[in-house]
Parts: sequence; structure tokens; C-alpha cells
Amino acid sequence: MGMKFLDRIEETKILTRALSQKELSFIVVYGRRRLGKSTLLKRVLKKDDIYFMADRSEESTQKRFLAMAIATKYEGFDSVVYPDWESLFRTFNQRCDKGTTLCLDEFPYLVKSCEALPSILQKLIDEKSLNFNLIICGSSQQMMFDIALDAKSPLYGRANEILRLTPISISYLPNALKITAKDAVKEYSVWGGVPRYWELREQYRNFNEALREMALSPYGVLHDEPMHILRDDMRDLVQASTLLGIIGNGANRLSEIAARAEKNAATLSAPLQKLVKMQLIEREIPFGENPKSSKHGIYHLSDPFMNFFYRFINPYRSLLELGRIESVEKIIHQHMAEFEGACWERLCRQSVTGNEIDGTIFNVASRWWGNVSKTERIELDVVAESIDKKTLLIGECKWTSSENAERLLEDLKRKTEKLPFASKYQKITYALFLKEKPSKKADCITYLPEDILKII
Repeated sequence: MGMKFLDRIEETKILTRALSQKELSFIVVYGRRRLGKSTLLKRVLKKDDIYFMADRSEESTQKRFLAMAIATKYEGFDSVVYPDWESLFRTFNQRCDKGTTLCLDEFPYLVKSCEALPSILQKLIDEKSLNFNLIICGSSQQMMFDIALDAKSPLYGRANEILRLTPISISYLPNALKITAKDAVKEYSVWGGVPRYWELREQYRNFNEALREMALSPYGVLHDEPMHILRDDMRDLVQASTLLGIIGNGANRLSEIAARAEKNAATLSAPLQKLVKMQLIEREIPFGENPKSSKHGIYHLSDPFMNFFYRFINPYRSLLELGRIESVEKIIHQHMAEFEGACWERLCRQSVTGNEIDGTIFNVASRWWGNVSKTERIELDVVAESIDKKTLLIGECKWTSSENAERLLEDLKRKTEKLPFASKYQKITYALFLKEKPSKKADCITYLPEDILKII
């Protein structure tokens, strides 16, 4: 019994609406591997629609396979050898029932075998005589961008709907794996919001067993996962993996990354930008600074599993290959609380962003760090400004047990007095984000994991 289909309510609505209109639709769906794109598409397609999954075969083979897929609904369609893609699509257009949908999954593979394909489809779409809806879908985000979203592409501006699938929210995880909110933070810190990882994890008795069998074991299904993700999008795999490894192991500033990579910092901005665009890393700047001019930007791996891989699997590959899994498990165990804590912080900021807290709606939450005197440096986990710019929220995140909330609040207030920008706000709202109920309560808003999962 597989895991039930989760979330994707909005995406299902958008696709269903687009496919049921009188005007025939051209739809583009993309997003990285294992996010459930194919599952989503199969759910919205009707019984007589055509779903075709491309592969790396050459053009003539792909044409034959597509003709065979169409022949399952339109008898004899594959008894003809189609000299080119245009004749295949035109024949299908004549034979199909009006309003049928043709879905071409892993479309970039088709384009690799025939570069003219986007131009052929553009011609057919522009003639406005199509009898079928067309969906193209792909995991290579870069190629899908080049094919449909780049202004120089033949298909640019033709799509009725463009859907980029992103990971699903942690709020679905407790129900999916039948676990507590606190355990969900631990699991999410490794599996992130990738539905396929959740599905695989569900097959094991507990977290540690799943981690060992799926990720640490050289035979594990996720042991080489980052390479597959990078292969979909990166021409220079070695450079991308090197940069992810450096950032994943704690070098976060451009100067540190350049020093470890033994490269000039100026040559790294383009490859780092590409990793940001693919949503594999993010550049974080202190609250209130301009992203374009800030000199304080630091880089983090934004995908939880990639983060885990480059922190705990990649550096110890040779040990894992030798079967020394227990040694690596010990290392993970020593650092896991801190690793989960960083994930908890990100979730807390996410839960504040755009939400109403204590009657006030807040804008994007970030961290703040900086020097407040020659000898003192302050770091704050959560800082957010209200939409009306009158209130400042300042929060502290802790992923440890029996915290004294009263002391944490006093500490936050002391730090706030030294902040260079705090005085311009009419009101300061304090919030504590704790793993468990505190040993001593405080006179401020306190969030526990179950509260965060409700509002995120």
C-alpha cells in the first residue's frame, strides 16, 4: 500500500481548469526529480488521453515509441513509419478526438534527439488548428527554461499555464509518516519536502534504519542522488559538486568558498548564481540589507537532502564504500542535533513570513548578524518587519530541551537595545521557538513544533 497522494491541491486545480476549457491549452510543467510531476499529471489526465514518457533513445526510436503509445487508444496508429515529428503530430491531430490531451513527459530527452522539435510545435500551435491539449514536462530545469521560458525560444509566450513544482510543506509529514511534529522536524531536516523520499522512508521501521539503508549504504537508492539531480542540469558536474561540498561543510562566504576551491572569487559568481537559480543553494543577507549591494551575503544549501549529503555522506564516502557505516553513523549522531536545529531555524523563519502573529502581519523573516560595538557581535535567528513597517518581530530558536524561556526573553531584550535599527519601530514583538515546553515560561509568544507546522 503506497503513500496516498499529498498536497498539490492548487496545481491539480490549475491543470484541471486549463484542460477543461474550450480553447485548447499548451501547458509547461517542470521541477527537479522526484517531486511527483508524473504522478500529478497522471492524476489529471482522463482515460483516453495519451501519456508518453521519453527516454534517452535516438529520434527514430522515440517516434516509434510515441506512435505505439498513441496506438493503444487509436488503433493502427503505429502501422505507419513517420518520416518526421511534424507528420506524426499532424496525423495525430487528424485522428484524435477534440479535447484529447497529449502529455510528453521528460520532454528534454526528445529535444536532445531532435533540436528542431520546439520549432515544429511552435508552428503547430501558431496555426491554431490543434484538436488536442499539449503538456510538456521535464526534470531538467535548465532545459525546460531554455525550451519554453527563454525569450529566444520558439515556444516562448505560447504556454497557457507554466507550473514549476516545488517541494511540499512539512505540515503534511506527520500525517504521511504517522509521527509527531517534533519527529517531523528531524525527518524533514534530511528528506525535505520531496514526496518520493517520504514514500521510500515509509517502507522502513524507523528513521535510523531508513537513513542507513537508503542513504549511507553504497547500495542505497539515494546514495548517489545529488549526482542525478546535477546531471539533469549541469554541464560541469565536478565544479557544481565541488562548490556544494565546500558550502555544505561550512564555508559560507564568497571569499572562503573561493579560497577552498583555490579559485578567484570573481570566477565563481556565475556558477553560484546557477546553483541559486536551480534552488540548490541560497544567498542569505542580514535583515534590512539590500541583496544587490550587501557585502555580507552568505551561501547555504537550500535543499535538505543535498545539505545532509554534502555534510555527512560525501566527506566519508571512502569509509562507507568499505562498509564502515557504523563509524559514519556515530559522526552523524554527534552532530545531528545541531543539523536539525539549523533546519528548525529555517522553518521558524518560513512560518513567520507572510503570517499574522499577535494581530500583525509580517513580511519576509530573515536572520541578522553584525557588530554592535568594537568588541561585541550579535546574531538573531528571526527578524521580521510588519507589513505596515510599525512593528519589528525578534525571535530566538532553540532545538534543545528544558529551556528557561524567561532567561531567553531577557537575553533577546538585551540584544534588541543594541540593535542599530530597533529604535525606528513603534513596537517590538518577541517570539520564542522551542523544541519542547520551557522549564520556566516567559511573557511572550512561544511556539512549539506542532504550532509551527499548523501555520507554515
